[in-house]
Amino acid sequence: MQMMDEIQEMVRDTREYLGKSSLNERVIQVIAKVPRHEFVPASLRPAAYENRPLPIGDDQTISQPYIVALMTDLADIQPDAQVLEVGTGSGYQAAILAELGAHVYTIEIIESLGERARATLARLGYLNISVRIGDGYHGWAEHAPFDAILVTAAPEQVPQPLIEQLKPGCKLIIPVGSPFRTQSLRVLEKHANGSIHTRDVLPVGFVPLTRDNTQHD
Repeated sequence: MQMMDEIQEMVRDTREYLGKSSLNERVIQVIAKVPRHEFVPASLRPAAYENRPLPIGDDQTISQPYIVALMTDLADIQPDAQVLEVGTGSGYQAAILAELGAHVYTIEIIESLGERARATLARLGYLNISVRIGDGYHGWAEHAPFDAILVTAAPEQVPQPLIEQLKPGCKLIIPVGSPFRTQSLRVLEKHANGSIHTRDVLPVGFVPLTRDNTQHD
């Protein structure tokens, strides 16, 4: 498939940022398996396997397959992991994580998107994904701590609740930065003593993290 070839070519082209020239083979296999066309509007299905983001309504996008593959690879998902995703969007990233054997807890603040994703994931038979409508900034404390956390929209600073809900020895993958400026895809790893090691991986461009203005931090 051309999309898979382009993903792997982009990984090679960005190897100086990534520190490697290939992704985990398990990640490559699930990216090839999950039907991306099921997660895009019907009018865009002919473009579903192009290696680029696509609009899904409500000023949101389904991420570029290369970025989905990279974030998944960085998170180092193991079977039976408990994974939090902030920003369900179409549900595509959640499906990728679920195919790796994780139970995915995914939060979407835009109700119409969240309900559409929930219906799509149910129709495709994903029983190991729980969808919640709400403000993902605060995470999902009832199911913490998590073996990995992925955020698919960019806050200006890393939300503290997400750091607190990350299990020691595990990773939080998040784009950070202001809208309309260069953002950075960041990996935060929590050590056993609670300290955080941070690494900026790659310049990226994500939609801003939407907040519920009726709530306070």
